[in-house]
Amino acid sequence: MILVFDTYYFKNKANTVCLEFNTWTASEEVNSYYEILNGIDDYVPGEFYKRELPCILSLLNKIDLTKCEAIIVDGFVVLDDQEKLGLGGYLYDKLQKKIPIIGVAKNNFHNLKLHKKAILRGDSQKPLYVTSKGIDLDIAADKIKNMHGEYRIPTLLKKVDSLGRDNQH
Repeated sequence: MILVFDTYYFKNKANTVCLEFNTWTASEEVNSYYEILNGIDDYVPGEFYKRELPCILSLLNKIDLTKCEAIIVDGFVVLDDQEKLGLGGYLYDKLQKKIPIIGVAKNNFHNLKLHKKAILRGDSQKPLYVTSKGIDLDIAADKIKNMHGEYRIPTLLKKVDSLGRDNQH
């Protein structure tokens, strides 16, 4: 099982969505999970993980992770060449470093040169930026590059993003 997460914020709420799929080339999920949390703090620059990590961990409590191969998050696992933790890095630590975490970001983070890989998908000339913990960066980048979909954003990553935006209850 592979999981991909995204959280969308509205007012003081967070809608966290997770799609579960079985293979890296899957075009559809086998399961989906949703949770809306209230009382979410405002974003603090440089501390994004403090806002999103509790949302992901809360939803993860509802999922049996015994067969989880990897978790994909929207954003960075590490933030600089000294491996300062980003959202994915904190998640990796919270899961006792047992489940590989792959971060996929749409925008570059210039403080990070060594521990990220830029990949191009489809006909796009704008890369995605991959970071990881618990899995070799080249392997992680290859898995994201070969995910289903002919466009820049893999099908299931695009779907989890749109579900988060669409399910504001």
